Amino acid sequence: MNLAPVPALLRRDLRLALRHGGESLMPLIFLFAVVILIPLGVGPGPNLLASIAPGMIWVAALLASLLALEQLFRPDLEDGTLEQWWLAPCAPTLLVLTRLLGHWLVTGVPVILFAPLAAQMLYLPVAGLPTLMLSLLIGTPILSLVGGLAAALTLGTNRGSVLLSILVFPMVVPVLIFATGAVAAAAEGYSAAAHLGLLTALLILAATLAPLAITAALRLNIE
Repeated sequence: MNLAPVPALLRRDLRLALRHGGESLMPLIFLFAVVILIPLGVGPGPNLLASIAPGMIWVAALLASLLALEQLFRPDLEDGTLEQWWLAPCAPTLLVLTRLLGHWLVTGVPVILFAPLAAQMLYLPVAGLPTLMLSLLIGTPILSLVGGLAAALTLGTNRGSVLLSILVFPMVVPVLIFATGAVAAAAEGYSAAAHLGLLTALLILAATLAPLAITAALRLNIE
């Protein structure tokens, strides 16, 4: 099997993301918009902000992951590139995984890197910061995998963005529950191992099933 198309596709996706610099900054804009605007509504009390900080940062991560989902496969479907995936010398599932990796690098990694600053602005206890970073590292790839599945399922519809949100939100509820629960437990001095273990199980499940389901959905759209 020739794997040359895999790094070529990743380089192309990252190059396009960098070329559209404004779009690549949107995850960070969402993160800091949430960090700055929500305290204006709930009040600047450090204790209150510290208690809702994990949820706020994770909501920002979810919104950031939704940004580019509608365009994840649609341009390739419209210009015929998607059909070429089935003619490539490697399995289409590998190309799907590569596309999702590119999406995570553009939307998930920036949120992970700047989460410590956001946590400090929201008075999150220092004890919860390592768990916050670990939960984002485990959980944000799940958002890309689930989002990719929703993008593939809605590829043939005209109002894909609305359907995307309807499909994604229910599927990522367990991720938000386990991730925020882990951070809250660590911030209060308790063990977060159980929450992180469940989050890891969700990642394994999503990484196993989502690429296959996405490949099948894409194949249906080009037939």
